[in-house]
Amino acid sequence: MTGCLSVVATPIGCLDDITLRALRILQEADAILAEDTRHTRILCSKHGIRTPLRSFHEHTDTVKIDGLVEELVAGAHLALVSDAGTPIVSDPGAYLVTRAVEVGVVIEAIPGPSAVVAALCVAGFPARRFTFEGFLPKSGGEREEALSRISQSQIPTVIFESPYRIHSTLEDLGRALKDGQRLALCRELTKMHEQTIRGTVEEVRAALATPAKGEITLVIEGASGEPVEKEVDVRALVVDWKREGLSTKEMTQRLQKEAGWKRNKAYRAVLEALKTDA
Repeated sequence: MTGCLSVVATPIGCLDDITLRALRILQEADAILAEDTRHTRILCSKHGIRTPLRSFHEHTDTVKIDGLVEELVAGAHLALVSDAGTPIVSDPGAYLVTRAVEVGVVIEAIPGPSAVVAALCVAGFPARRFTFEGFLPKSGGEREEALSRISQSQIPTVIFESPYRIHSTLEDLGRALKDGQRLALCRELTKMHEQTIRGTVEEVRAALATPAKGEITLVIEGASGEPVEKEVDVRALVVDWKREGLSTKEMTQRLQKEAGWKRNKAYRAVLEALKTDA
């Protein structure tokens, strides 16, 4: 018989936020595969778990993963955890699960804490449906496309962000979102200094400390209704924006926000206006 891979959710902050079943599985497993063994050792120490810890993270090579799969096929019981919350969601482990499935290993989910669900609970927006984007791309066209998707979505969007990039991300969201569109910034969820800031991008930026500290989850309110494209004199706007020193990218973003135009249409219109004005 093959073994079992248990995908175990662990606390996102408060170490008491763990299920009885998760504690039992971590105790019974042959080994715990941890994103950061130092971090997981704190959890194990608190709950008296002495199961061996083994490092498993996003840089773990395929040779080691294949070795783990061989152990599972031979009957081992391994528990996979991340530093916080539910593994696989914006965390390492997806390839291991895929390989284990391919060879017929039993995969079991041990559900528990999730920063995504916790943030939706306190955000204050209707959340019958939502979109999860994880961490946004750091730059380039992929980031712009993600911001465009978020600004046009009529259902809430949840994203993760680091304290080091949150201010630049809020700045980008300020350009992308519709006027009055709100968000909830959830910082240090379940920890002693838990904080939720709600409001427009400008209000959230004003209330957030600089530099920000702790892990951050953002819930962005869905846009109300289909965006209405306004008729505007693009050439006149571009002339004014050139005087302000705006780049082509910034002009495109202004046209998206102020006239409700889709990105591709706005970009083509700006380019055409720049050619005419040259």
